[in-house]
Amino acid sequence: MSFQDSLKELKEIDFADLDIQQIGIWPKPVKMILLVSVVIVVLLSGYFFKVKDLRQQHQTEFRKETTLLQQYETKSFQAANLDAYRQQMIELDKTFGALLKQLPKDTEVPGLLEDITEVAYGSGLSMKSISLQPEKVSEFYIELPIKIDVTGDYHDFGSFVSGVAALPRIVTLHDYSIKNIDGGLLNMVVEAKTYRYKAEVSQ
Repeated sequence: MSFQDSLKELKEIDFADLDIQQIGIWPKPVKMILLVSVVIVVLLSGYFFKVKDLRQQHQTEFRKETTLLQQYETKSFQAANLDAYRQQMIELDKTFGALLKQLPKDTEVPGLLEDITEVAYGSGLSMKSISLQPEKVSEFYIELPIKIDVTGDYHDFGSFVSGVAALPRIVTLHDYSIKNIDGGLLNMVVEAKTYRYKAEVSQ
């Protein structure tokens, strides 16, 4: 039967007379249409209920693979440079230990005050007063402010600042004020700060 004959037969069929219980004796063109319709429905159902889920699962697994590859590259780089990282850690430990040694302990603060006083006298300054101020606690260290009041001239002040910077302990100078006094001398009030590692509080 040709395609044109099938179309002609379909036009002559009264679909209202077709009985689902007698599907075996339906005309061949109707059977073919029904078969194609069933195949299409099965394929669409398979896509929406199975293939679509598999596709979403594939996309999820692809994203996981991408993340794992990035983690692998990062860890591979770290593993390849492990020896360099270890060497850096050793150097950092040495640097940190050297810096800790420059921070005075509680028992060394009086000696530090004496060192600052000696630097002042050695610079030609006259020490009016030197006194500890209230400590300031930060996250990792404790700040120990020291108020210094001295008299002299600009050159003496410069020598004093250089001498303090050369002390074996870390001391920084802040918030200075200089004014003229009688006799052509100058008065300088400056705040020196030294620091103590906070872990020492629990020792």
